[in-house]
Amino acid sequence: MAGHFEPIPGGGAAVALDEVEISILRSLAVQLLELIGPGPGGADGEGDPLADLFAEGPSEPPTDPVLQRLFPDAYGDPESVPDDQHKEYSAEFRRFTENDLRAGKRENALAVVRSLDALTVGGERGAVLKLSADESRQWLGSLNDLRLALAARLDVIAEEDTDLLYQLPDTDPRKPMVMAYLWLGGLQETLVETLMP
Repeated sequence: MAGHFEPIPGGGAAVALDEVEISILRSLAVQLLELIGPGPGGADGEGDPLADLFAEGPSEPPTDPVLQRLFPDAYGDPESVPDDQHKEYSAEFRRFTENDLRAGKRENALAVVRSLDALTVGGERGAVLKLSADESRQWLGSLNDLRLALAARLDVIAEEDTDLLYQLPDTDPRKPMVMAYLWLGGLQETLVETLMP
């Protein structure tokens, strides 16, 4: 089970993680949470839930490349919509959907942090993380978001870009990020396999 998810009875998944892997996953999930930001109620969570339900999201696309990848334009291809309507349609779609998208990504990342925090690490051996089917789906969403975030930082857009990552010399400062990106891809792939019927 080391390094990849395996199915467990009841539809969940399990993976053995050592202390370093747990620390890396937790750190990446926390960084993702910080990047996504607090919900409409604010960092303290003391908002008006009814008002939050009807709160409109931003109408402008984010400027950070990671957030652009996580929350892309609904009408990404300007050719698909006349130029004068493209910006208007994208802004309207973003205004009504981005808060919900952020909330979902936030919940998934929080599920990762909580499940890692609940582990009892046994020395150098680490621990076995066991997830229910629902937790597995949250993890899958968060692993996807983490990979998208790292891909944006590494300028990975197409499959050819990923192939180039394997050729980076060990002295390249991006190498640790590349190793995390590839490792998360392996975790994501094996988790998908456990969820397949």
